[in-house]
Amino acid sequence: MIPEQHLDLTGKTAFISGAAVGIGRAVALALGKAGATIGLHYYSSADAANALFEELTELQIKAILLPADLTQEDQANAAVDKLVAETGRLDILVNNSGGLVKRAKIEDCLLENWNKSLDINLTSAFLATKRAIPHLRATGNGSIVNILSLSVQTGGANGGGAYAAAKGGLMVFTHTLAKELAPEIRTNSVMPGTVETQHHEIHSTPEMMENYRKQTPLGRNTFAEEVASSVLFLSSNMASHINGALIDISGGRFLR
Repeated sequence: MIPEQHLDLTGKTAFISGAAVGIGRAVALALGKAGATIGLHYYSSADAANALFEELTELQIKAILLPADLTQEDQANAAVDKLVAETGRLDILVNNSGGLVKRAKIEDCLLENWNKSLDINLTSAFLATKRAIPHLRATGNGSIVNILSLSVQTGGANGGGAYAAAKGGLMVFTHTLAKELAPEIRTNSVMPGTVETQHHEIHSTPEMMENYRKQTPLGRNTFAEEVASSVLFLSSNMASHINGALIDISGGRFLR
């Protein structure tokens, strides 16, 4: 017998890493509006995190601020533990933390750059997930959603190879978890196209962004809210038999 199919997350608790800005912020709002209590993790974006916390509070969405460097095991453990201590449960984990450290071709990539790329995009997800698993399993219907990047398709254009390798690792990590944690926990991923967020304001030129739009059949780049809608779907009972999947949110840019 299948679970009731709905997008209602009332009574559930979600840990969202990197929730203060960009995709993470949109996911926090989407899951919160669907009824979830939001574990609002951040590291370096304290002002943005506090502003989002106030916005969620005004919307009568319960949120808990979780400052932590998720690349450090003790801090990752403490953040998950704090959320569970305050809410009594954990139903959803969204591994969104990460970013492009610095554009560099592999032959010019410093080991420091490589290691930091792996740490913030992959190790952070490993540590948060490891701590979260017992709590997600206890609900009998846990959900993990990993945020990938179109770089797993491109191999990291314009010097994004280290970032692409880390996100590729996160894609394989999704498959590992989908096998190891089912049936109590479903694990899926989303692969956004070029998203109109602060990330590309920092790492991509206006000319690059326009080229990305021209390469997309739908004629524009992705919005963070569109990524968040897919995360909401995968987190909900509407996706009760989806496990190990990847949703491409790129406007058809990589049609085969």
